[in-house]
This record gives sequence, structure tokens and C-alpha cells, in this order.
Amino acid sequence: MKKSIYITGASGFVGTNLTQHLEAAYFFKPYNRRVSVEIKEEIVIHLAGKAHDLKNTTEEEEAYYHANTELTQTIYDAFLASDANVFIYLSSVKAVADKVEGTLTEETPPNPITHYGKSKLLAEKYIFSKLIPANKRVYVLRPCPIHGPGNKGNLNLLFKMVEKGIPWPLAAFENRRSFCSIQNVIFAIQELMEREDIASGTYNIADDEALSTNDLICIIGEAIGRKSNLLKLPQPFIRKLAKLGDILHLPLNTERLEKLTESYVVSNNKLATQIGKTFPISSRDGLKNTFKSFNN
Repeated sequence: MKKSIYITGASGFVGTNLTQHLEAAYFFKPYNRRVSVEIKEEIVIHLAGKAHDLKNTTEEEEAYYHANTELTQTIYDAFLASDANVFIYLSSVKAVADKVEGTLTEETPPNPITHYGKSKLLAEKYIFSKLIPANKRVYVLRPCPIHGPGNKGNLNLLFKMVEKGIPWPLAAFENRRSFCSIQNVIFAIQELMEREDIASGTYNIADDEALSTNDLICIIGEAIGRKSNLLKLPQPFIRKLAKLGDILHLPLNTERLEKLTESYVVSNNKLATQIGKTFPISSRDGLKNTFKSFNN
């Protein structure tokens, strides 16, 4: 007999992939903001939230706390009052840090800067401020940027550069960044849903290997059968050019240079140890599948 799942954010990228993957084994009841939250299902998966701030207004700031904090409080309270025994909340590594020195783990003290990160952290704190009943399991997942077929996200700019044969001019900068394939996200959620031996708690979720931007450029080339061009211009020259960009309002300025070359490495060791299984797809293969889909 199929189990039932109460899900928010079912129409989003993660929600769409998750429901398609599990529809043969589970019934899904999507969250409806027009009616009060009443949970009769066995599992709750809370994916809904506000991710991007484009206007930077007071109204936008309030929207973060409404969508990410208040909605989570509502859904979680309904879960505690229900007979459901599993709650999974998709938070973000940005609830911890916007910049990372070394490697981000679950032990890293949270210090978010943006309203997005702050609103996610407040939601996490609310969840664990409540006593978890013995018959319930509660998981907060902190993913790094999620990618997969159908979701170009921030990777699209790099893809277009390689596709057009434009050299990557920042190859002299070495950085490492963590990503997460949608296949690995779905795998982790399913493991948490179905196994009673994984302890409640907060878990980072990321692919096993962090990759440099140079790696990404090469993977894109492999995915589309085009030669990738890495241009190693001297770092001092690039930094001077970026400072000039601050003055002349050029596309490359010091802020953009920092974002393009910074590292953000996330450890998935805690979750991988708890699951005790190999993630279904590697960092490189997952990204290659994503880039191949950009041509379709």
C-alpha cells in the first residue's frame, strides 16, 4: 500500500523531480496556500521558500521571512499536531555562511548576512526549539547549489561562454566550489524518509567532490563536444582591470571578480556516514548530465 506525503513546493525544481521519481510508490498531497494546513499524511516534505532577491526593497525583505520562516513555522506546527512521523525541511548552506573559509560543516557557527540566509536560519532554530516526540523524526537539509536537467541556474553563463568559444579569462585563479546533483538530493530525501536508523538533525548535502571553475569549463566542453579555452592571464593584471572596472562601471569589477573566483566547499561527511551508501552520481557525471541538457 502506498504511503502518503504532504509536500510544499511541489511545482519547483526539486519538488517536480522528487514527485516524478516517487509517484509509483507514494501519494502526494501538495500544499495549498488558500486553505488551512491540515496534515493527515505520514510524511511531510517542506521545499517551498523564497530564494532570490531582485528588488532589494523592504517588501522583498518581509517576503523572505514570510515565505522562509513563517511558513516553515506553520507547516512544522501542523506536523507536530499530526500523526505524521517524518519531517524533512530543505534549508540552505546560506543559513550558515555567505563566504566560507576552509570547509563548511554542520559544526560551523552560523552567521548569515543576507535576508535569505537569516530567514532560513530562523526557520531552523524554530524547528529545533521544539521537543521532538519519540515517535517522530525531523531532518533539516542544507544543500549547496542544486543542479540538474531543466535547471540552468548560475551555470548557464559559463555554458554560453564555452558554447560560443569564448576563452575563460580567469583560469589563473584556483578555487573550489561544491554543487549538488538533483539525483543525490532525491536519493538523500528518500533515504531519510524510509530509514528509521538515521538520527534527527541538521545535515549538509553536497556532491562528494568540490570542483574548480576551470574544472567546470572543461566539463562543459566534454558535454557538448567543444574545446574549452582556459586563458591564464596574470592575477595582478586581472585585479588591476577589476579596480578599473569599479571606476568605469565595466562588467568586471572587484566584487564580481571575487564572486567568480571565491571558494565555497561544503562537507557532506555527516550525511554520507549516516546513510552508509555511496551517492548515486559523482560530481563530474552529474554536472556533465546537466550541461548536456542545456542543448535540448
